[in-house]
Amino acid sequence: MLIHIVITLIIVGVLLWLVNSYIPMASSIKTILNIVVVIAVILWLLHLFGVFSSISRANAGL
Repeated sequence: MLIHIVITLIIVGVLLWLVNSYIPMASSIKTILNIVVVIAVILWLLHLFGVFSSISRANAGL
């Protein structure tokens, strides 16, 4: 499982680097894209490690 996470993070990082390096776009759009990708990866990791399920149980009073 850990190798799967590392490989996914490397692929996402390389794809983000390729987009930032080779696709011409305004710097503000690149910044927004980077922020969205980082937030999505953080949320994916939190979901993967079960943080969201424990939060929803705490809010439901379980």
